[in-house]
Amino acid sequence: MNAVTLVFVALCVFAIAYRFYGLFIANHVLGVKDARVTPAVALADGHDYHKTNKYVLFGHHFAAIAAAGPLLGPVLAAQFGYLPGALWIIIGAVLAGAVHDMVVLFASVRHKGKSLSLIAEHEIGKAAGTLASFAVLFILILTLAGLSIAVVNALFESAWGTFTVACTIPIALLMGLYLYKVRPGDVLGASVIGVVLLFLALLAGPHVAADPALARWFTFPKSTIALLIPAYGFAASVLPVWVLLCPRDYLSTYLKLGTILMLVAGIFVVHPQLEMPAVTQWVGGGGPIIPGKVFPFIFITIACGALSGFHAVIGTGTTPKMIGSEREIAFVGYGAMLVEGVVAIMALVAACVLVPADYFAINSAAPAFAKLGMVPVHLPELAQEVGEKLQGRPGGAVSLAVGMAYIFSAVPFMKGLASYWYHFAIMFEAVFILTAVDTGTRVGRYMLQEMLGKVFPKLDEKKWMPGIVLTSLLFTGAWGYLVYTGDIATIWPLFGMSNQLLATSALIICTTMLIRMGKARYAWVSAVPGIFMIPVTMTAGYLNVVNNYWPKQDWLKVGLSVTLMILMALVFLEAFRKWFELLQVKALVKDKYGELVVVDVEE
Repeated sequence: MNAVTLVFVALCVFAIAYRFYGLFIANHVLGVKDARVTPAVALADGHDYHKTNKYVLFGHHFAAIAAAGPLLGPVLAAQFGYLPGALWIIIGAVLAGAVHDMVVLFASVRHKGKSLSLIAEHEIGKAAGTLASFAVLFILILTLAGLSIAVVNALFESAWGTFTVACTIPIALLMGLYLYKVRPGDVLGASVIGVVLLFLALLAGPHVAADPALARWFTFPKSTIALLIPAYGFAASVLPVWVLLCPRDYLSTYLKLGTILMLVAGIFVVHPQLEMPAVTQWVGGGGPIIPGKVFPFIFITIACGALSGFHAVIGTGTTPKMIGSEREIAFVGYGAMLVEGVVAIMALVAACVLVPADYFAINSAAPAFAKLGMVPVHLPELAQEVGEKLQGRPGGAVSLAVGMAYIFSAVPFMKGLASYWYHFAIMFEAVFILTAVDTGTRVGRYMLQEMLGKVFPKLDEKKWMPGIVLTSLLFTGAWGYLVYTGDIATIWPLFGMSNQLLATSALIICTTMLIRMGKARYAWVSAVPGIFMIPVTMTAGYLNVVNNYWPKQDWLKVGLSVTLMILMALVFLEAFRKWFELLQVKALVKDKYGELVVVDVEE
């Protein structure tokens, strides 16, 4: 199959879905109204609550939700062939992921920008809110571990790649100083600085790698990279947001959108064939990358590209405090998720244009690949062209970079530039991931401060530096330990399962809100994907434990998996009890806005 056909179909489906399904949900299911003042206006404080231009907010929201999940998940899922992944990305993004993101954002806007756990407390009950807060904290830890381990596998013993990625940190620091201290508000100047310095870092990479004296400063084993990434997360959590976090997010937005647009254009110019078959022999299990059958593991492997609970953290975090009108909820919530679906399709294509033997050689550990009886076809040549060891680098990042380099270097005027495109792709992926690492670590630190602050009130003081350092250290240490001791075969399935459990709970919580608002006849839009994902995620969690963690006596991951499933099962039971209670009410009442609802609750 030609890659252009797949990309064209995906773009058409997403466009039609936004025009009809997305706007139907916004106008008829949610009943968004311009007349209702949003938290950004009603609670404006110039700090957290601030009305923002919808296009600027779209960029911020997309940069925050688009971490490494839509890049790496589809690459790993290519083990099953291109068809299962493509179907779940396209159907899942339209009917599950984009619906999830929009209804979660709507719920938070209607609840003054509050978090998912507080929304659960108001809509279901205090017990559900408490259970949800613990579950979200656990899931954040697993999310950051899953994303970070992909960077470890991409950068170990790679001087060029490590140097290029390392350069993005001082570049972001310099941009922060310029944008907030030297020339406040000079966005154009900061953009020029960032783009030029990134280009120079990419050009300097091969010279650093070729000089033994310089290369040794940027050549590290896996264990060292696994320590450096949590150290970066700790620094980003402790430093003021304008120093590192904000400029890195700003820098990453250009890279994310620009690179994806270039990749779409490159596919239409090159017309590459999908070398991976539509369905492989491993749909029934036994594959070298994903330890399980296509059902249910396709749904938890392609997490963020089709449905993601991590988005609920963002959709109930900064975004609802910045949206100026309820009419913009569809554009920001539904629209940004569809763009992430495009990212996921691009990642799937980049993996599937590789010859299967080369794909499996990159993404499988050496012993697992040896059992396949395959012989790499173009991999030795590709490794020579990019100047890196490519075989035995599981995690998806390396094979995605190779696929992107293959497409870009096939453009007529770019031939011979495979090594530069490969290392650009590695930097592009790392910026995606590190953006999620610094943002996620900071959010986790906030949550830990709030939870521990109930016991030790001083820890909840947002400007008390000892508390900031302690909670950052505890949170970073938790996910850093998983990165240091785990591998992609154990971490990614746990991340995928927990991430989808969070998305499932968000859909169930928001369905409760729809029923409470008197919208029971429309509640299926969120209830159907939510209920569908319950057996999917629970089955995946069970299989992870009995087939992956228990035989290896990995008791930590057994404990995490079981704890999460129990927490979420209790949230679901509380929600279903609330559904039954609300559906028994026959007489509607008017809320303070004059709208008929089943029960009026505090916003």
